Amino acid sequence: MADIKLHGFWYSPFTLRVVWTLNLKGIPYENIEEDRFNKSPQLLQYNPVHKKTPVLVHDGKPICESMVIVEYIDEIWPQSSLLPVDPYDRAQARFWVKYVDELFSGIAAHFRSKSGQEREKAKENIWEQLIVIEDQCLGDQKKFYGGDTINIVDIALASFVNFIAVHEDMFEVKILQTEKFPRLHLWFNNFKNVPVIKENTPGQEKLVAFLKGLREKMFALASS
Repeated sequence: MADIKLHGFWYSPFTLRVVWTLNLKGIPYENIEEDRFNKSPQLLQYNPVHKKTPVLVHDGKPICESMVIVEYIDEIWPQSSLLPVDPYDRAQARFWVKYVDELFSGIAAHFRSKSGQEREKAKENIWEQLIVIEDQCLGDQKKFYGGDTINIVDIALASFVNFIAVHEDMFEVKILQTEKFPRLHLWFNNFKNVPVIKENTPGQEKLVAFLKGLREKMFALASS
């Protein structure tokens, strides 16, 4: 049996992508919870370039970056494939994964904004990008991006939407308005209610409470 270890933060949307993928495929692994403020020597050795999580270690060989890891897992363990077989469809899926990854910087800018005007502008920018997701990525009314089964785009996008939902509660703002993004809401409800996803997604209240404390700690360290 392969020796598989996952170094990550349980609250990270990027680690969550790998957790979902491993569990969707029924792959046993050892979870190694990292400390953001005191990363293990193994993590720094495995990812000396970015020194970030997640890192998957397969038989002693490290793989870094969440979506690179997801594709690696999908190639090594092809059951319940996440990438389309057709080259064109596969290219389209990778396009949307990249688009979603770029959205993270926009949402981070919104929650870092100090003034109400800056935050409102950042929210409008996010809305513009989410409308693209609503109309172009999820526009054909399929249950998931890949049809009836979860696809690599679903993994990437769900981590982002879950991240927004948690931060909406943290900052008492509303970005994912149902009337503005009905397809996105329907798709996300389909995704999060899949039993293996539900069982391996941290609870909203737990995430909000933890991230509020983490944010305060990071601010305190930055100002000390």
